[in-house]
Amino acid sequence: MLGTIVNSLSIAVGGSVGNAFGNTLSKRYSDILLKAISVSVILIGLKSAFETKNILLLICSMTLGALIGEFLKIEDRLETFSKLLEKKFKNHRGNIAEGFVTATLIFCIGAMSIVGAIESGISNNNDTLFAKSVLDGISAIIFSSTLGIGVSLSAVVVLIYQGSITLLAGLVANYISMEAITELSAVGGLLVFILGMNVLEITKIKVGNMLPAMFIPVVYFSIIGLIG
Repeated sequence: MLGTIVNSLSIAVGGSVGNAFGNTLSKRYSDILLKAISVSVILIGLKSAFETKNILLLICSMTLGALIGEFLKIEDRLETFSKLLEKKFKNHRGNIAEGFVTATLIFCIGAMSIVGAIESGISNNNDTLFAKSVLDGISAIIFSSTLGIGVSLSAVVVLIYQGSITLLAGLVANYISMEAITELSAVGGLLVFILGMNVLEITKIKVGNMLPAMFIPVVYFSIIGLIG
């Protein structure tokens, strides 16, 4: 839960700072900060990906997971859901609601949030969520400078949402082998690497459609365990 708590606090603090002083941060400074963090995110992702002990399983997980995600249209469904929420709450209850909904969608409905929470719960690895905390904190400053204090309130939703995923993953971790956890983290690291590339606008890959790849190693080692 540490990663999620830090993430929530970064949003709350960043939103408060942006609401008070955000207009003093020029776009060129915010852009270079986001790019610097994105490069760090890429490094964190690669570090986890290189921990794999079975490169063939990693390749198969990414390939099969991408096919499953593309078939299920996970990324499109996430975007549709976010647009429905945005449409429902748009212009309701003033700027606070607008800032709250916008920030919640940005901070919660994304692959990094899910990947980081799963890694935190299963392997107690908070690197992804710590990196996300810095990104979200900077983003919160930028958003709250125009959308107001509602951005800070989204920290509560992030705490509940990511915290629930982390706790659930922690419960499941007791029934997953260390080999599966290692490979799951490697796949998650590769997804985080792609996210960093997307933020830098080097790629435009639908990472949401690759989320099923994280569960392929668990299924694989479960089948191996049953056969063994």
